[in-house]
Amino acid sequence: MKRALGVSVYPDHSDIEKDKAYLKKASECGFSRIFMSMLEVTEGKEVVKEKFKSLIAYGKELGYETILDVAPNIFDELQISYDDLTFFYETGADGIRLDAGFDGNKEAKLTFNPFELAIELNMSNDVAYLDNILTYEANVPYLYGCHNFYPQEGTALPYDFFERCSIRFKKHGIRTAAFINSQTGAIGPWDVNDGLPTLELHRHLPVEVQTKHLFATGLIDDVIIGNAYASDEELELLGSLNRYQLELAIEFTRDVSNVEKEITLTEQHFRRGDITDQVVRSTEVRKKYKNQDNPAHDNTQEFQIGDVVIGNDTFGKYKNELQIVLQPHKDERKNKVGQITKKELLLLDFVKPWTKFRFKEK
Repeated sequence: MKRALGVSVYPDHSDIEKDKAYLKKASECGFSRIFMSMLEVTEGKEVVKEKFKSLIAYGKELGYETILDVAPNIFDELQISYDDLTFFYETGADGIRLDAGFDGNKEAKLTFNPFELAIELNMSNDVAYLDNILTYEANVPYLYGCHNFYPQEGTALPYDFFERCSIRFKKHGIRTAAFINSQTGAIGPWDVNDGLPTLELHRHLPVEVQTKHLFATGLIDDVIIGNAYASDEELELLGSLNRYQLELAIEFTRDVSNVEKEITLTEQHFRRGDITDQVVRSTEVRKKYKNQDNPAHDNTQEFQIGDVVIGNDTFGKYKNELQIVLQPHKDERKNKVGQITKKELLLLDFVKPWTKFRFKEK
């Protein structure tokens, strides 16, 4: 399934022209999905429709898919029924996200709505909610899943819980989404906004690390910035990411050689299938560079987790093999050429047997 990047806008808390400028910039960076909150609407039905219709239509011109976040109180507020989704169709939306669930049969019926609106489910519950809906023979291509975000510091999901919830959807081939937190965004749906991530461990991390992490899990198809507005720099960083292969940010040592840089940055790496606990081994590169000299560096330090090392001329057949250190150890036959940035060390858990990866200089 293709992976997408998304942004969030909050028409009841923002200026529509600023929203449009934000959507245009994000579109230029390769974003293609909009999460639009309807949880806070207080104006009349027609006023709300026109406001959202204008912004959604502009998004469509830029190639966006828009999902509206709705809750039961919105249906009461706007005097509309779950059995008739005409209102949402007339806004131009591509789907609605159900913040609250029903009995399973109701959700299944909604996936057969005549407007072919996607029905997105709340993924942040480790219960058999989806399984129940599927037993009612839901129209699966129109069924999406999306995690919650959490405005209050300390209340977002722990990773193990997030993983269990996500597996419930991914094993059925459902399109999945989760939120990351811009470090500049100040707009959200509520009056508390300590950031809007799905995972608590992401709250204060750079956006690119959050995104790499979610894609590396293999459980999330769409990554959405939860708060508005992300900075231009954040949008550009995410737009330049490889969505389908892990790229690790490396800081090189001062004495790294040209051949070591070439091995690190230009080659397609993958972890050897018969793994070891001590290092991630990229072994194919040593064959290509077996005739390239690589003198030993003048150091005898202990390598630390996240260090990137390459076998030097004293290492025999293992000369120019690249490794990422997983356990501290010493070996003078290896040259330390750099280290993975501290904030990206959590990504090493996702370098599995045969995982393909690359490096990008920080």
